[in-house]
Amino acid sequence: MKAADRLGTGGAFGAITRTPRSERGRAKAQAEGSIPDYEIQRIPLTLVALCPMNPRRYYGTDEQREALGQSLAKKQTTACVAVTRSAYLALWPSHSRLIGDDTEFVLLNGERRHRSASQVGLEALDFVVRDDLATSQADFMDYLMAENEDREDFNVIERAVGLEQLLKACGGNAAEVARRRGKGRSWVGNQILLLSLPSAIQDRLATGEMAERYGRRLARAYKDNTSLTVDELFALEEQLKEEERATRIAQREALRMLSADNTPTPPEQPSATAAAQTVVLCADNTTPETAVDTTNVPEAEPEAPAATVLSADNTEQSTGRQDEPVDESVATPQATATAEARPPLPRQPPATDPVPSQTARQRVQALGSTAEEQAETLHAGLDADGFLALIKALHAHV
Repeated sequence: MKAADRLGTGGAFGAITRTPRSERGRAKAQAEGSIPDYEIQRIPLTLVALCPMNPRRYYGTDEQREALGQSLAKKQTTACVAVTRSAYLALWPSHSRLIGDDTEFVLLNGERRHRSASQVGLEALDFVVRDDLATSQADFMDYLMAENEDREDFNVIERAVGLEQLLKACGGNAAEVARRRGKGRSWVGNQILLLSLPSAIQDRLATGEMAERYGRRLARAYKDNTSLTVDELFALEEQLKEEERATRIAQREALRMLSADNTPTPPEQPSATAAAQTVVLCADNTTPETAVDTTNVPEAEPEAPAATVLSADNTEQSTGRQDEPVDESVATPQATATAEARPPLPRQPPATDPVPSQTARQRVQALGSTAEEQAETLHAGLDADGFLALIKALHAHV
């Protein structure tokens, strides 16, 4: 049994059979406010033409459309959107032959459902008629783009075609296209520029075999030199990949050289035994063979006469008696030895050190010539830990 036979006279869509109102009855109901400007109608598919301006060309495999058609035969959860024939031809009068003479509506949203329903033999679907979306070519195309751009299978070339059509509908005003799509003018230009590439390159972009960032680079190169062959463009793609790999390797090496807090590594601490020993200089200013352990030296008698010792430069220093005031500016041998045994404090970098900051900027600039290319390189080449380490390193110089 065909899906259309199971659909019957409307039971699959709910208990209420939707009978289209007459134009006069609809206008009266709208004037009285009993129905909104649009309502769900069940319209035969033979009366609805596919939209010639739809940039989308891929609607899934036969198996996927078959599965969707069987699902629609059981229940249609979302109505398709169409405009009347007159509203559409008011925008594109030359499309009269494209939509056919017998159709009364032109599809605006739901072409995949229309194709799937036709494939399994369904005769009608639920629609809402929205002539308010066809007040201008720009509004019509803007709505088409909004419906398609979030779909998973809407590829980059289809998007570029839609933007080009929207640009024409906006009279060539790229700023208006950017405003409507919430993007920058350069983004709009780069997307449309992809359509200048040879079809073999466009096919790879459409199927996802070539990354969009490579496609944009190839498009700019092809714009500068249209004599480039397809093979030369493919060779340029491989060159870009090699450069990207080299940049990732260099970036990872740079990250290894930067610690997480961007501070120098402190020197090793001396052992406890070494700290407990001091070196005493002989009268000839040479180091004895064995060091003296100061922990076993008895304390001097209170009334012992002052002794003369040699400093490191072999000059005499006087040490006064204990009852005499001590000059704190003169270091004693014990204090000197203790200071020598104490490890030096790690040197902190100056408050304003231009070298690390300049190096950090150079590392970022090595990722690409523009912010867009730098972001793409980071996204493609760094894992989460590497990206976090780079951000910490850069923040240390802010």
